[in-house]
Amino acid sequence: MLPSRLSFLVAPLQRSAPESGGPARVWVVRRRTVVIAALAFGALSLWASAATWFIIFRDDALARFMERQAAMQYAYEERVSALRARLDRVATQKLLEQDGVETRLADLAGRQVALESRQAMLMGLAEQAGGVTGALGEDGMGVTSAWAARDSRTVPPRAMPYAPLPSSPGPAPAPTPEALGLRTDADALAPAPSPGVTLRMATLEHALDGLEARQSQAVGRLAAGSRSEAARLRMVVAETGLDARRFAAPRGGGIGGPLVPAGSGPFETAILQAERDFGERDSLRRIVAALPLRRPMMADGGLSSTFGYRVDPFTRGLALHTGIDLRGEYGAPARATAAGTVTLADYAGGYGNMVEVDHGHGLVTRYAHLSAITVVPGQTVAAGQMVGRVGSTGRSTGTHLHYETRIDGEPVDPQRFLRAGARLASR
Repeated sequence: MLPSRLSFLVAPLQRSAPESGGPARVWVVRRRTVVIAALAFGALSLWASAATWFIIFRDDALARFMERQAAMQYAYEERVSALRARLDRVATQKLLEQDGVETRLADLAGRQVALESRQAMLMGLAEQAGGVTGALGEDGMGVTSAWAARDSRTVPPRAMPYAPLPSSPGPAPAPTPEALGLRTDADALAPAPSPGVTLRMATLEHALDGLEARQSQAVGRLAAGSRSEAARLRMVVAETGLDARRFAAPRGGGIGGPLVPAGSGPFETAILQAERDFGERDSLRRIVAALPLRRPMMADGGLSSTFGYRVDPFTRGLALHTGIDLRGEYGAPARATAAGTVTLADYAGGYGNMVEVDHGHGLVTRYAHLSAITVVPGQTVAAGQMVGRVGSTGRSTGTHLHYETRIDGEPVDPQRFLRAGARLASR
């Protein structure tokens, strides 16, 4: 094949030779022709070598090429699987964060219900304390307003997991992920949680904590005020020399209902103690209200005779004075020192015109030497109500009011009650 291709170069030389004998001729081959011939020969040699190499080594080259392609494919698939596994972890983390947000929201909702229940307890305590709403703080039912921010919360969407690709059959060569140019930074795959949700949740929790603290402080203030008042009332009762158990009121009517526990936390314990304190204070209030602590005359001229043994104004001998004598103008109103029922309103010997009022629990007061009686037996009188007018009837040397206090029929010094009443009024 090569000689046939060179024949076109030699042909012109052959055609220039003489057909008959003659002088010799010089054959001149042009340089371009030589160069063309050399290039053609080189190209043919290279083509022949390449063809020969391809025929001999074709299977090995194809095998190596396919191996490289398989390695790149395996590396890519393995890296994609790793990335999807990371995506699964990120999705799981987002689900956990979502569950955490929902758990915190449920906890906040439960705290809201508890705070509303506690607020109702506080309102009941405030009513028992006489409408002391200042102890509840300026926000009052601020729990509901603080919780309104819950409705505008932003919840991050749930991330959907991805299933990894199935592994390729056969042994996989060592992957080269760097050659694939894949982005593998986990931080780029997992965006940071929204700071707005976390900040809003933290703000709401802080607000609820503040409300809980203020509610606890309100319970403490209410209970402290109740205990302080109860202590003062106990001192008043003790100063009269009476035992508070004497005034224990019998339970009126039945009480009951299903048991619905209100919890046993610190706040509930404080509420329970405050309820007991209020109960004791109310009981002492009822006791003090039943005691004859008022003065029997709005304006008297002081004592003309005290309780106890004295020189009798008529016999000049030693005698027991069972009450006190108060100076007063003739006809001045004599008033009941506590609420009660009139048991006697008539002339009674040395007492003259006398009114006796039963205050219950063995307490009785007497108003003697009256010039006039304005009540009748069996009549119910209120504290401060007029029962007669000051006079000088009976065994008396002049206008005055004889005032007695008796416990279980025995006379006691009325000044114990009057002093206790004056001290209570001054506080």
